[in-house]
Amino acid sequence: MSELDVLRRLAPETANGTQCLLCPKDSGTVLQYSKRTIYKDFSSSSRMSQRINDVVRLCCELSANQQIKTTVKGSSKGAVAAGGLAFAGGLVGGPLGIAVGGAVGGLLGCWMTSGQFKPLPQIIMELTPVQQQKLYDDIMAIMGEVQWTDMAQLTALVMGNATLQQQVTAALLGYVTKELQAEVITRVHRVVKKITAATSAGGVVAAYIGDEVWNPWEDEQADALSALHKQRGAFRQYQEHIDKNRPKRYKVQIWGKAAIGLYLWEHILEGPLNPTDITAQWREGEIQAGKIDFSFYTGPAVIQGHVPLDTDSVVLVLNGREQQKISYATRWLQHVQTLMQFHAVNRVAVVLLGSERCTNDWISPYLRRHGGFVDLLFLVYDSPWVNDKDVFQWPLGVATYRQFPVVMPNSQMVSSTRPFLCNFLGTVYKNSSRETLMGILKQTGLDKECITTAREKWLPQETVESLRRYKTALAQSELTLCPVGINTECYRIYEACAYGSVPVVEDIVTPGGCSAARSSPLRLLKAAGAPFIFLKDWKELPGLLEKEKGMTQEERTERRRTLLEWYSSFRQQMKDRFTEVLEEAFFKNS
Repeated sequence: MSELDVLRRLAPETANGTQCLLCPKDSGTVLQYSKRTIYKDFSSSSRMSQRINDVVRLCCELSANQQIKTTVKGSSKGAVAAGGLAFAGGLVGGPLGIAVGGAVGGLLGCWMTSGQFKPLPQIIMELTPVQQQKLYDDIMAIMGEVQWTDMAQLTALVMGNATLQQQVTAALLGYVTKELQAEVITRVHRVVKKITAATSAGGVVAAYIGDEVWNPWEDEQADALSALHKQRGAFRQYQEHIDKNRPKRYKVQIWGKAAIGLYLWEHILEGPLNPTDITAQWREGEIQAGKIDFSFYTGPAVIQGHVPLDTDSVVLVLNGREQQKISYATRWLQHVQTLMQFHAVNRVAVVLLGSERCTNDWISPYLRRHGGFVDLLFLVYDSPWVNDKDVFQWPLGVATYRQFPVVMPNSQMVSSTRPFLCNFLGTVYKNSSRETLMGILKQTGLDKECITTAREKWLPQETVESLRRYKTALAQSELTLCPVGINTECYRIYEACAYGSVPVVEDIVTPGGCSAARSSPLRLLKAAGAPFIFLKDWKELPGLLEKEKGMTQEERTERRRTLLEWYSSFRQQMKDRFTEVLEEAFFKNS
């Protein structure tokens, strides 16, 4: 469609000519024009639009020129938001509050100032036609009758005349300040600020070079970077404070190569084992105790060189009761010694199921005090080696090798009426005190009030049925009779405690190299205040059982509760002691 067609559609012709669009309605005034007149008027309008466009582009060129760069500053609200929230966060949360408040304030400030902080060329290009006309009028008031044919000529005229360039620039900045109500930052402000700072410091001011890269946001960026550094510094201080006050933790691996390791792990440390299948070839678990993160490995598949070592501190659980076991234990000690030579392991403790006669000389050369590498030895039975410095006594515990379980006490275990006075299920050796015990029970007829099962030969493994009968006997008896074997300390003592059946212990020292001090036998249990019944001779048993018959149910219930609570406390004491000894010996100087 031609320009003439456009005008004709805006002012349709009448019979006498073309209706005047600007005349009053119904005035009858008709605009008479020729084709030449239309083109002349349209060309004049187009020319004016082009001149306005040239002036606007000139202003963009001036504001973007290296010699004068400007930007509209609208970031004060954002700065106030960021600073205010950082300050408030510091009052509430300290260093961490400063970091969090500053971060949130920064995001809020960014949102508040979004779209306001723009370069001046962008502002000029977004002016409305009315605003562009006003800008054109202000600039032309300075330029007067200057004529140009295109944008290139106009730019050359202004840029080639320093005085005119300054005047046009001043008019542009005046328009932005007055008409747009905006604060303007110019290169001149930067120069004045730097000159003032340098002059006050007695320095020499370097002149600006035309091609120098100038950043109109320099102050804002400097302030933002300063605030960011402060936030990071505050957060770093907070992290350092947390790290400094966080309890340091250590790693220790326990390699269970004897069944007594299960008593240590499941009954004392109360650690989990995966898989739960007791026949699994490889079982492992993790638990925290004190400052130590323990990991435990056990099972036939746990062999030398195949344990994932992630620490230099190891506890080795070994069996040294007989020569075959000693040979196996020695190979493990030699393996650990090799690891120490390669600095893979630096600290070693051994939990040893020692000889029932306390003859453990085979391990002596491995102790550090004798030139070896074992720092700590936890030893079962009343060995004279125990000094509570590097050799500590350790409880025998329950027969985990016979799958004796972890027993959880319950109210029925405490308060139920138990039908039997006592029990003894075990091997009876010829000419032993056990044979004497069985004879006394039979002679007095008390065997009818107790559960007794004797066998002549010791069996290393229980059947499912024999284990069930044994646990039932413990649970249904008030007392469990514990005659001595090769040693006074036996599994039966701890198993009776687990079911709340009071151990009646034959309190005599057995032959061998164990301590014969006044506190022996059962030195460890007596020191812990074990609520057992101690007899020096089984001839005292009939009188004890007669007295037992006269006890009320309330008295028996209270005694069971006392025993169960003591046994739980004893295991906790051993856990704490084990952990504290390792921490002191292994990590005191760490």
